[in-house]
Amino acid sequence: MSTLTSPKKNILADTLPIKKIVSIVGLAIFINGCSSNKPSGRYDIDADIAPDSPISVEHIEDAHPQYEPYSLGGNSDYTLRGKDYKIVKKAEGFKERGKASWYGKKFHGHLTSNGEIYDMYSMSAAHKTLPIPSYVKVTNTDNNKTTIVRINDRGPFHEGRIIDLSYAAAYKLDVLRTGTANVEIEVITVAMPNDVNKKATLPQFIIQVATSSYKDRTEKLAKDLGEKLAVATFLQSNDDNYRLMLGPFHDYALTQEKLKQVKLMGYPSAYIKKQTLNR
Repeated sequence: MSTLTSPKKNILADTLPIKKIVSIVGLAIFINGCSSNKPSGRYDIDADIAPDSPISVEHIEDAHPQYEPYSLGGNSDYTLRGKDYKIVKKAEGFKERGKASWYGKKFHGHLTSNGEIYDMYSMSAAHKTLPIPSYVKVTNTDNNKTTIVRINDRGPFHEGRIIDLSYAAAYKLDVLRTGTANVEIEVITVAMPNDVNKKATLPQFIIQVATSSYKDRTEKLAKDLGEKLAVATFLQSNDDNYRLMLGPFHDYALTQEKLKQVKLMGYPSAYIKKQTLNR
């Protein structure tokens, strides 16, 4: 569905293996485009179609909204076909009306924008600007049928269309027969759990700013950046080198904003890392 990459990362020399991995994953996501009209050679078929012998989806339940941190991939502003798209920063209360379409067999088993595998039998969907993942209630205003899907991809990039449904979701809303339908979508937001034990195992984000062999200079820089950006800082030591880290952050959108500020302050190689802290 998507032609988007995960956020670009300029990683320091001592983390070169990570850079290679990120580059490979980013390239794979970039060339996986369900919105593209030109076969890329990655797909078994040129035109998207329904499965030849589809499994029954009657038993498949709606997506179950839950708190999830935003994905590392697929959440950067982007430009496609000369048009700029800005990711929604605060999705609570978001509503939109327009056309829904669906995508199926051609993209089944390929990467979505955030690096997950597209499953046409899951209750998922693609949207141009909602943060990934997001949960949305979709109402087919032509027949009043509703369902809940999880956004994990980008698209559809056609005039007037606001959401691309998985095969299963399109079946639930009776969109398979017509191909498109008039819909209203509404974001369902779930707050971060307050329970400390649950929170301790949630993925968190940190920003690696720089690496130096001089501990005193790195500590001074950490203090300076911490005061200017109003964030926590800490050092990680490795083979007589000291890595300056910012965070941790629970909100990925906030992490991205801090990363932009760090780069503007003269550290273009800074990048975001994902981790799970166990307390």
